[in-house]
Amino acid sequence: MNEYRNTDITDQDLLERFQADHNNEWLGILLQRYTLLLLGVCMKYLKNEEEAKDSVQQIFLKVIQELHKYRVEYFKSWLYMVAKNHCLMKLRDRQGKMTAEINDRLTAKPEEETDRQALLLNDHTLNLMEVSLEELNPEQRQCVTLFYLQKKSYQEVSDETGYSMLQVKSYIQNGKRNLKNLIERKLQETAGKK
Repeated sequence: MNEYRNTDITDQDLLERFQADHNNEWLGILLQRYTLLLLGVCMKYLKNEEEAKDSVQQIFLKVIQELHKYRVEYFKSWLYMVAKNHCLMKLRDRQGKMTAEINDRLTAKPEEETDRQALLLNDHTLNLMEVSLEELNPEQRQCVTLFYLQKKSYQEVSDETGYSMLQVKSYIQNGKRNLKNLIERKLQETAGKK
């Protein structure tokens, strides 16, 4: 069967062979073709490389368990929908867990008060960061936002902004330092008011 690992055999042929004899090796060849597509879809939705890699494995298992139940005409489209639905379910679960955690915190016991205070401090710091980010000059704010919050590479930031690589690195370095100073000053001002 190894002679079929090349690209000469179509997705449709592999599907038909799998549906005829339920040999998972045909399915393995198909899935191998679309591993990068699946990883891309999972990264798009989940925004986390490790979670995306885990999801690709879970989708493989789901496809192996489910494919024999359906008459699939276009494997790539069907696989994309399975991956998309898997990611949406993970996001829904994640949202549900966050809601449950918030509810737990709202009904926290007195001994959990220190955790709540730490959370409030983190929340306060995030608010300060958001306000401080607005105080940076436009170039620094744009580069810091793209690099740290949107996780873009130096090259992507350069391509998106039109700044040279040297300018991008400078704006990010100076913006990060200025942001830290602004946040620390605001934290000190807040502490002084208490």
